[in-house]
Amino acid sequence: MDLEELREKLKGYKKEEIIITDHAELQAIVREIDLEEVKENIIFPTKLVFARKQEAKERNKEKYDCYFAYSKHLYHRYALVLNGKVLIVTIIKINRDWQKAIG
Repeated sequence: MDLEELREKLKGYKKEEIIITDHAELQAIVREIDLEEVKENIIFPTKLVFARKQEAKERNKEKYDCYFAYSKHLYHRYALVLNGKVLIVTIIKINRDWQKAIG
């Protein structure tokens, strides 16, 4: 699945269909990331600049490592699992050149 296809797929979800794991929520709190902002990034994925599909443990699930750019040096990285809902497993805020990080 290419980046545009993933963006379109994410746009199809509603906020109520986004589940943030306890682990991801704790990461967001420690890193001072607003969970509402995370949900907005999912349903309006205009900041999504890179996504890498990962192997999912179960057949009917899709797993992605996603990068949402805020500037050249600030981005959020989310590990997502799609299975009818969006499960956010990891939330990371990174302050460095994301273009080099994903290159």
